[in-house]
Amino acid sequence: MSDRITRPAPPRTAIPGERLPLGALLALATAAFITVLTETLPAGVLPAMSAGLGVSESATGQLVTVYAIGTAVSAIPLSAATAGWPRKRLLLSGVAGFALANTVTAVSASFPLTLAGRFVAGVAAGVVWALLAGYARRLAPVHLQGKAMAIVMAGIPAALSLGVPAGTFAGAALGWRVTFWAMTAIAVVLLAWIAALVPDHPGQPAGGRPALLRTLAVPGVTPVLLVTLLFVLAQTILYTYVATLLNANGLGGAVDLVLLIFGVASLVSIWLVGANIDRRLRPLTITAAILVAVAAFVLAIAARNPALVYAAAALWGLGWGGVPTLLQTAAGDAGGEAADTAQAALVTLWNAAMAAGGAVGGVLLDLFGTGAFAWTTLALLVPTLAAVLLARRHAFPPRRVT
Repeated sequence: MSDRITRPAPPRTAIPGERLPLGALLALATAAFITVLTETLPAGVLPAMSAGLGVSESATGQLVTVYAIGTAVSAIPLSAATAGWPRKRLLLSGVAGFALANTVTAVSASFPLTLAGRFVAGVAAGVVWALLAGYARRLAPVHLQGKAMAIVMAGIPAALSLGVPAGTFAGAALGWRVTFWAMTAIAVVLLAWIAALVPDHPGQPAGGRPALLRTLAVPGVTPVLLVTLLFVLAQTILYTYVATLLNANGLGGAVDLVLLIFGVASLVSIWLVGANIDRRLRPLTITAAILVAVAAFVLAIAARNPALVYAAAALWGLGWGGVPTLLQTAAGDAGGEAADTAQAALVTLWNAAMAAGGAVGGVLLDLFGTGAFAWTTLALLVPTLAAVLLARRHAFPPRRVT
């Protein structure tokens, strides 16, 4: 039996000449950039925020957790509630949510109010994340959908490798509140950009909105979600505590360089995935899991060797950078007409895995020490790789439909 699957592609906006609409896709990439940077920026200015809000650094760290919770609890219900909305109006609403939430964070002197603002930002992220992948696919001809996804998902490593360091530097030089005002300004500019250049697309009619349980029953959707849960949990445990791991092994001064190498390698990964995903989604996903596993193994056995740690960071970035594109493309392909609901489920599991990764890492640190991070990541990647290998018919087929 052929491994080729035949699923109806979701309707999309026609693009004259069947070329990628770069202006619109870059606007979506900027939305991804804002989403990730809004989530992670408190980590870069945490001590200053802690002092400014009059709470401990551990309490300030919960600003990231609250954001992830807001995203996790909102993605599926909001996706269902707004399924009939025109896509452009929904995207504008999500970006406006970021502008509001970052403004609240910039002006608030109250920790509870700041927490509320961060929760609103997480809800906005739930809207945007559930929307971006399907929007990108509908803006591109079928044979270029993978490249369109790669352009949009490039906003993720750009935020981690460029946005967070820049925000940290600006926060140290000008004050942490300035960084959140800057995020508000970017969101306002993005609203005008979307209004001008991003084509609209209708939502789903009431009778055509797939329920979550029916979506999970679509062949291929559940395996993609399982891979997402395991892969993101493995990644989050290692990434969240990489500074702790390096400090314990005498390389605390190299944290910035390790993260820079990881970020640059992630950008390279995005480019490689974008160039090949439309023909090689399955081998790229397998390779990604193997590369991150090899990096975790190196960190497990040689975390005191600077050269090997830098090499591991490069392999790690090359493996991980394209994973958001790969998994969201796989979810969209498997979901077919239920792609938006599948994406919402993926976003929910992604953020749940991120929240769980921080908690699991903390338990591992208390019980077993820093040596457990890399080994646990490696252990989680074994079933991740097995799930990709086994799900060859619908979730990660050898050939994508074009």
